[in-house]
Amino acid sequence: MPHITNPEAEALLDKEFPVLDKGFVRLVDYMGSDERIVASARVSYGKGTKTYREDQGLINYLMRNQHTSPFEQVVLTFHVKTPIFVARQWVRHRTARMNEISGRYSVMKEEFYIPEPDQIRPQSTSNKQGRADEPLPADQAKAIAASLEKHYQQAYEAYQEMLDQGIARELARIVLPLSLYTEWYWQMDLHNLFHFLKLRMDDHAQYEIREYGRVIGDITQKVAPMAWSAFERYVLHGRFLSREELDWTRDHRAGREDMPRLLPRKLGLE
Repeated sequence: MPHITNPEAEALLDKEFPVLDKGFVRLVDYMGSDERIVASARVSYGKGTKTYREDQGLINYLMRNQHTSPFEQVVLTFHVKTPIFVARQWVRHRTARMNEISGRYSVMKEEFYIPEPDQIRPQSTSNKQGRADEPLPADQAKAIAASLEKHYQQAYEAYQEMLDQGIARELARIVLPLSLYTEWYWQMDLHNLFHFLKLRMDDHAQYEIREYGRVIGDITQKVAPMAWSAFERYVLHGRFLSREELDWTRDHRAGREDMPRLLPRKLGLE
């Protein structure tokens, strides 16, 4: 099969898409597209002549029934600039290949993440790991942003002073906060990338990594639009049911009136 290119994906190569205040995502390279997925799935039958509708139908079938290996034939490589605290969430997805800038070899730039005022919020009272829905009063948020910037400057000055004294870069860097920006090359196959996006585009994910997920999702949609459509339909905006939930759904459709009301609330059906 010849090398596959996608004109819309080609147009995105090496373009920086801004994220947060100083970050970005850049598509460095990609291998394969929807055509590679369907060719991989049909390898036992030969390529033949297939219509767009048949290709989309096959990709939908693969996604819905969790036949994942054809999606692994597509690979995307990104250049990402992100705050370190976002990067530490990101690397939990261990199926990627990555290479990050090293503070042992390089002098880190004075670039720190400062949240927008509407994202400076108190701790949620209902979510132990997240922020509240409502931002702080504007004056308070502005003061906190100024305090963050002041502490960043102090930390970087301490870092620079140690470098000026000849302290090793690998030691001097430990004074720098998690808000410091880092950069890396990050490569992942499409199946595992979809898993990453399912988790990191979810409303329960931290806002900052959701913003990266949103931009990466937009890029991925251009690389493999049919696969993205199936992902949205069956995974991103779909739900998998437990045996009990499936039993409830069947009985509800059969018209039983004595079913408990807990499951529909759990499924978001009320």
